[in-house]
Amino acid sequence: MHRRAQISLVVIASAMAAWAIATAVHLDKGLLDPDGFLGPAWMRGPLLVGGALLADLLPRTLWKSKLNFSQMPDLFRERLRAHWNRERIVLVVMGVVCFYVTYVSYRNLKSFLPFVRDVNFDRDLHLIDRTLMFGHEPATILHDVLGTTVSAQFLSLIYLWFLPLVPLALTAWVVWARDIAHGYWFAVSQCIAWSLGTISYYALPTLGPGFEYSWLYQDLASTPSSKLMEALIDGRQDVTGNVLTDAVQSVAGFASLHCAITLLVALMIQATVQNRILRWVGWVNFGVTVVATVYFGWHYIADDIAGIAIALVAFYVGGLLCNQKFERHHPAPDSSGATESTAS
Repeated sequence: MHRRAQISLVVIASAMAAWAIATAVHLDKGLLDPDGFLGPAWMRGPLLVGGALLADLLPRTLWKSKLNFSQMPDLFRERLRAHWNRERIVLVVMGVVCFYVTYVSYRNLKSFLPFVRDVNFDRDLHLIDRTLMFGHEPATILHDVLGTTVSAQFLSLIYLWFLPLVPLALTAWVVWARDIAHGYWFAVSQCIAWSLGTISYYALPTLGPGFEYSWLYQDLASTPSSKLMEALIDGRQDVTGNVLTDAVQSVAGFASLHCAITLLVALMIQATVQNRILRWVGWVNFGVTVVATVYFGWHYIADDIAGIAIALVAFYVGGLLCNQKFERHHPAPDSSGATESTAS
């Protein structure tokens, strides 16, 4: 039933891994594990899958039992039987493992970029930004409108929330989506988005305005976001200068995967979750993230537009690969003569 989605996950993960391995061989470099703090790479898959299992079973068992230890074994087994059937287990294993392979390949390919393409299109995108803003700097406009202290702290919080959002969102859909197809839809769309993002890095290499035009952001208050940018600058210099050979550099601007993934999450919530509050949270998170990318100089306006395009493509193509229907219904007019169109 979900064969096409499963094949898609394996094909995307395998293609990304093959690209990363071929690039590493070409550059005579080793592939690195960007998340080595989780233990050896061979443990990562079982660790992530086991974590997803516990994320569902443990809190639910504790809550349902009201900490009555005598009830816990029965509640635990009941949830296993009811929720963790063969289809769910296959979804969780394939979704988590294929996403992880895609993501690790993405991180390595991103790190290899300066050694493969020694060009820079920051000046071009900076000129486009100034043209769109009639000769003004987009970031400076945001600083004047929003301020550079309290707003900086808030936007930094939202921007960095992206880091835990990625694994948490994937876990949420593969573990708790009532419709198994929705879990595959999100996992496949995620893999497509990260893959397209990697391609965009190689198609148009940039650093980003905060790295290339850092003086525009000197008036901002010190935030975790600005400290992260400083760390990434140092990391890039160490890796490109061969000071560090066992670390990845993580600087690449075009396209904005912060915009791509937060929009993808918002679209998935809109399409598969009925809770109106969660829908609002998804869209607000996306909107604030877009503002933060320009405010701190992580991205140019073109980066954000490209990220939005990646999200739309990933959402739609991922849906098609997972047998989702994108149809418009035209119900009969009501008594006032008005009609409605809805997508399903």
